Amino acid sequence: MATPRDNSQRRKQRTRLRLRKLANGRPRLSVFRSSKNIYAQIIDDERGVTLAAASSLEGDDKGADKDAAARVGALVAQRAIEKGVKDVVFDRGGYIYHGRVKALADAAREAGLNF
Repeated sequence: MATPRDNSQRRKQRTRLRLRKLANGRPRLSVFRSSKNIYAQIIDDERGVTLAAASSLEGDDKGADKDAAARVGALVAQRAIEKGVKDVVFDRGGYIYHGRVKALADAAREAGLNF
């Protein structure tokens, strides 16, 4: 019998597989949100490597608010552009596109990422 946790894990995996098909070779901007921090990674699924990463743990002003999420979005975009990555596909990780996740995505777009 499948538990609700099993169902959510299955849904996440199905969504990631769908994103890989839609990506056409583009790296994936993956977001993880905890209660105290937010993390972002740009992952090349074909090679299985992380190209750029940023989190709200970096720097002096840590936090879990929208401002921290916007700083993380801008930072991960800056690091990606330095590595030559401009086009990505957005993986919100099952989180609703609202609040901190939206702030991170908007800041990454303003910093130069296309998705």
